[in-house]
Amino acid sequence: MLMEKTNTNVCFITNDVETTSLWNHCLSDKTGEKVLKEGMPRLLEAYKEFGVKSTFFFTGYIAKLFPEVVRMIMPYGHEVGCHGLTHESDKAFDRLSLNDQVAHLSESKKILEDISGKQVISFRAPALRVNSFTPKALEKTGFLIDSSVAPQRLDMFLSFGAKAKLKWLFAPRSPYFTKTDNLARKGDSNILEIPVSSFGVPYTGTVMRISPTLLNITRCFLSFESMVFKRPLLFLIHPNELINEEIVIKNIKRRSNSYVGYLLGDKLRYNLKLKNLGAAAQPLLKEQLSYLKNKNYSFQTLENYYQTFVYK
Repeated sequence: MLMEKTNTNVCFITNDVETTSLWNHCLSDKTGEKVLKEGMPRLLEAYKEFGVKSTFFFTGYIAKLFPEVVRMIMPYGHEVGCHGLTHESDKAFDRLSLNDQVAHLSESKKILEDISGKQVISFRAPALRVNSFTPKALEKTGFLIDSSVAPQRLDMFLSFGAKAKLKWLFAPRSPYFTKTDNLARKGDSNILEIPVSSFGVPYTGTVMRISPTLLNITRCFLSFESMVFKRPLLFLIHPNELINEEIVIKNIKRRSNSYVGYLLGDKLRYNLKLKNLGAAAQPLLKEQLSYLKNKNYSFQTLENYYQTFVYK
């Protein structure tokens, strides 16, 4: 049985670190460099100001390209987590076999552990795309924590892998051990799922930038729920949301085979994600952190939270 040792109101501030250019709808090494030099320092400065201990999920690609992007979080006591090997959409986890997932996880885990000198036990799938093989692949590669599920999130049709994400509608809202073939259901695997907080829309930097008012309404509900049920809050943001880039894109790259998928997942999503990018995102983030601190949330890493649980 899963028992929690503390009744403290807990909040996880989590970060997906990759080379995605939101400005140009592509993966770019130049974006990775800006993440290193602009996005990460802005996040770390905000977290230091508000006393946040955070979990950073790095792709193996950006870690190998810029090892300092991993090392720079270490002095602050933040956790190094894995965001897969690459953020390429054709190599998303919901498209990979068990053996391919094991290979991707093993390689990215080794890259991160070699750089950080610490064991990596937390994982989040790129674009939150997983399949029935993912829990077993995580177990095989020594992971203990996943954070790829967003319960009752209704905007999945603006992202890829939407059909598989329908399982989120019935996912538990509190941390739970998953099934061996389904991260969105309780079961007897060794993987602890710590969900991304959501209620209709997710508690993320994307929604924060697109509509601060909508996010704050959602936050009020999630905070009330958290206080009543002692349910952790989890916020997700990307350092590439805090960088400025020159727009050089001419045509939106099509990543979906269907025209509807292209309109929703590519064109509409691209235009929405341009709002409040760069320096404009930092005060919005600080407002979130200030609210949470004033509500007396304890900022924890996923790894530390995992250690507050015991089996009985």
